[in-house]
Formats: sequence, structure tokens, C-alpha cells
Amino acid sequence: MFRPLALFIGLRYTRAERSNGFISFISLISMIGLTLGVAVLITVLSVMNGFDRELKTRILGMVPQATVVSTEIISDWKQLADKIKEDPEVAAVAPLFNCKGC
Repeated sequence: MFRPLALFIGLRYTRAERSNGFISFISLISMIGLTLGVAVLITVLSVMNGFDRELKTRILGMVPQATVVSTEIISDWKQLADKIKEDPEVAAVAPLFNCKGC
């Protein structure tokens, strides 16, 4: 029969002779502490994974997928925006003006 070594040693000292009950108490407290520590670690990792997924979908969803850049002034940017909107895969178009000389 397969028994993990750590469990075997922990159970051995938990069932110690009654003449030395303090070792049994310390072993029991240690096993409970280790179990609680692992459970808390698993819970925290699960929460952090969920938080990471929400962070990616909500905040990084605001980052544009494409940017149209020009070194010259685009005077008919509204027509260009309408032309880009015609593509069925485009969800939204928003102008961004960079005023370096202002």
C-alpha cells in the first residue's frame, strides 16, 4: 500500500505514546497549520488568476488594435474614418490629435 513519507511521519508522531502527549499536540498543530497554509495558497492563486483575467479583458481592452499615423496634417480625417468603418471587422473609430507645436 502506498503512503506518502510526510504523511507517514506526521501520523507516527501524532499517535505517539501517551507518556509524551506534547509531541502529539505539536505534530497535530503542525499538520493543521501546513494544511491551512496550502489551502490559503491555492485560494490566493485562484483569486489572482481571476483578477489577472479581468484586468486583461477590461483595461487592456481599451488599447487600440490599429493606429493610422501620418507625418502630414490629415484635413479629411472624417472621410478616412468613414472609410475605415466600412470594414466589417472594425468595431469603432476614434480620432486622436497630437499637438506637438501647441
